Amino acid sequence: MSATLSQNLLLAVPLAPLAGAIVAGLFGKQVGRRGAHVVTILGVLIAFILSAMTLSAVLDGARFNQTVYEWMVLGGLKMEVGFMIDGLSAMMMCVVTFVSLMVHIYTIGYMEEDPGYQRFFSYISLFTFSMLMLVMSNNMLQLFFGWEAVGLVSYLLIGFWYTKPTAIFANMKAFLVNRVGDFGFILGIGLLVAYGGSLNYTETFAKSAELAKIGFANPFGGEPWMMLSVACICLFIGAMGKSAQFPLHVWLPDSMEGPTPISALIHAATMVTAGIFMVSRFSPLFELSDTALNFVLVIGAITALFMGFLGIIQNDIKRVVAYSTLSQLGYMTVALGASAYSVAVFHLMTHAFFKALLFLGAGSVIIGMHHDQDIRNMGGLRKYMPITWITSLLGSLALIGTPFFSGFYSKDSIIEAVHASHLPGAGFAYFAVVAGVFVTAFYSFRMYFLVFHGKEHFHHKPFPGEHDHHDDHGHGHDHTPHESPWVVTVPLILLAIPSVVIGYLTIGPMVHGEFFKDAIFVNHEIHHAMHELGEEFHGAFAMALHSLQTLPLWLAVAGVVVSYWFYMISPAIPAAIARTFRPIVTILENKYYMDWFNENVLARAARAIGTGLWKAGDQGVIDGVLINGSARTVGGIAGLVRLIQTGHLYWYALVMILGVVGLMTWQLWPSMWPQFKALLGL
Repeated sequence: MSATLSQNLLLAVPLAPLAGAIVAGLFGKQVGRRGAHVVTILGVLIAFILSAMTLSAVLDGARFNQTVYEWMVLGGLKMEVGFMIDGLSAMMMCVVTFVSLMVHIYTIGYMEEDPGYQRFFSYISLFTFSMLMLVMSNNMLQLFFGWEAVGLVSYLLIGFWYTKPTAIFANMKAFLVNRVGDFGFILGIGLLVAYGGSLNYTETFAKSAELAKIGFANPFGGEPWMMLSVACICLFIGAMGKSAQFPLHVWLPDSMEGPTPISALIHAATMVTAGIFMVSRFSPLFELSDTALNFVLVIGAITALFMGFLGIIQNDIKRVVAYSTLSQLGYMTVALGASAYSVAVFHLMTHAFFKALLFLGAGSVIIGMHHDQDIRNMGGLRKYMPITWITSLLGSLALIGTPFFSGFYSKDSIIEAVHASHLPGAGFAYFAVVAGVFVTAFYSFRMYFLVFHGKEHFHHKPFPGEHDHHDDHGHGHDHTPHESPWVVTVPLILLAIPSVVIGYLTIGPMVHGEFFKDAIFVNHEIHHAMHELGEEFHGAFAMALHSLQTLPLWLAVAGVVVSYWFYMISPAIPAAIARTFRPIVTILENKYYMDWFNENVLARAARAIGTGLWKAGDQGVIDGVLINGSARTVGGIAGLVRLIQTGHLYWYALVMILGVVGLMTWQLWPSMWPQFKALLGL
C-alpha cells in the first residue's frame, strides 16, 4: 500500500463493526448464535486489518484530514462528519480494534450459555463502532457523538443482565455520573465554538494564540480568568467522568456488574481511555494554560494513589482489577498534567494490552471457579489452569513495571516526566506516583498469590453470584477448577505477547521519536519535562538496566515481597494490621464514603430541591395560581353574574330602571352637589 489514505478505506473501519452490530442486533434470531458471532468478529477483524494498514501508511508519512459528509451549516458553523488520521488516531484505532477482536473471540467461550448471546455481540460491536468514530473524528461534534455513544453502549452493557437489581443500579450510576462530566464537556466545547467560531480541530487550534488572550471578569474579584483555562478545565471535567478520575470515579468499580468481557473492553482498553485521548488531542490548547495543567496533574495524582489503596482491601477478583484501572488512569492523567502527552498515550497503549489481559484472565478464573469471584475461595489454581496462570503472571509483571515488560517503560517515563515538571502540583504528584508503585505491586501480587498459589480454598460448589445457567460449560457437574476452552485461552496468549514486548519495541518512536510530531504539541520553552526525558534516554535496553538503581523498581520489588510474606507465609500479619488500624480499614471499605456522600448529601439534596419545586413551584404556583387560580377567578365572576341573570322580566325591568337612575345620578351629580350642600346648610 502506498503512503496515501483513501476515504473509502477509512470509512470501512467504523462501518464494518456497525454492520456486524446491526445484523446481530436486528436479525439475531434469523442468523442464530453462530451467525451473530461470525458476522461481528468478521466486522471487527476487517476493522483491525484496515487499521493496521492505516498505521502502516501513517508510518510512511501519509495523513488524512478531510470532511466526509456535511450534515448542516448554521451561519459560518459547519456540522460535519470527518476523519483526522495521524499517529495518535492510527495508534488508537489499532489498539481499539485489536483488543475488541480479542474480546469478541473470548466472548464465544464466556457467554456460551447466556440467552442474550446475540444481543451481547451486537452491543460490543456497536461499542467498537462508537469508539472508532470518537478517535477518528476531526471535529468536536463527531467527538461528542462518539463520546455519548460509548456512554450509551456502556450503560446497555453494564446492565446487560437486566434482571439483577445490582446491575441496573450500576448502569444507572454510570450513566448519571457520566452526565455530570458530560455537562462540563459540552460547556468546554461550547466556549471554544463561541469564541473560536468553528467545530473543526485544525481551525480551532490555529486560533489558539488569539483564544489565549481572551479573559473573563473574575466573579470572585481579582485577576480575570483566561477563557482558555476555563474551557480546558471544562473539557477535562468531561474526561474526569469518562476516564473515572476522582471524584467522578465512583461508577467504574460498580460497573463490574456487567459480564467480564466488557470489563476488559470498556474499563481497561477503550472507553475509559477516551478522556486521555481527548486531552492529548487538545494539547495545543492545554499547553497554553498552566492552571488547567495543574488541575489535571493534581486530580490524576489523587486518583493514582488513593484508588490504589482501595485495591488492597478488595476480595472480588474483578474489583481488584477495576481499582487497578482507576489507579493507572490516574498515572496517565498525571502525565497529561506534566505536558508529557506522548507518555500518557504510550501508557494508554501498553496498559490497554496488559489490563485487558488481566481482566480476561480474571474472567477465565471465574469460569474455572464456576462463577465464584471471591479470591478468598481460590488458591492453588496454578496446576488446574496453567495457561491462565502464566498469562496472568505476565500481565501482573507488566502492571507493576517489571524491567523489559511493556508497563515498565510507560510507567517509569511517567514518573520521570513528573519529576522534571515545574508546575506547583508536581511535588505532590511525584510523591503520589512513586508511592503508587509500591501499592500497585502489593495489591496486584496479593491477588495473584491468593488466586494461583497457596492452599486450595474452593469448596467445589457453584457460586450464586451470576446466572444459574452459567454452569460449567459442558464439563458435567465436576466442580473442580479446569482450564478454560481455547476461545478463552487464545486471546489471553495473544494479549500476553504485546504486554511483554510492545513497550520495548515502541518507546523510541512513540515517546522520543517523531511518531506524534504533528498530533501532539508541547511548548518546550515553558514545559520541558519531555526535553529532559529525551536527554536521559539512551535506548530501551539501557533504560531497563538503569532502573536497577532507581527507587521505583525497588518499591515494586518490596510490594511483591511484602504481599508474599503477608499472604503466603504469615497470613496472621494482615489480619492483625486490619484489627489494629480498624478505623482506616473502615474508611477504605466504605470507599472514602464517596458513595455515602453522593447518595445521602447530593442525591438527597437533589430530591429535596425536586420535591420543593414540585410542591411549591408546580403544585403551588403553576397548578394553584396560574391554572386552577385562573379557573377559580372565572368561576367566581360567573357566580356573581349568575345572581343577576335570573330570567324574570320584572327583575330585568327593575335593574334597567336602577341602572338609568344610577347613570343619570353619575352624570348630574357634579352640577347638583353645590345645591345639595346649600340645602343641607353645609
